Amino acid sequence: MRGKDAFAAGFRKAVEHYRIETTAEIQEIQVTGEWAYAWTHLSVTMTPLQAGPPMQRTGYTLTIFRKQPDGGWVLYRDANLLSSASGGAG
Repeated sequence: MRGKDAFAAGFRKAVEHYRIETTAEIQEIQVTGEWAYAWTHLSVTMTPLQAGPPMQRTGYTLTIFRKQPDGGWVLYRDANLLSSASGGAG
């Protein structure tokens, strides 16, 4: 999925049907000038609100941030390699 609007629409639809729990373990953070990246191990569990087994995805993410003129940081790009770990269809 690409773009802020597509992600927001997909997430809104997901939370209507699932309880979503995540854990993240940061592996590395590097900052160079106006750019930074974080390499993280992520686990996501989606439990249906109605019935059915939880679905779990685990894997690594690479997130790139860009520093704004006001000194704040914003997410610039995000990529993940989450794969099916257990339960449900992948």
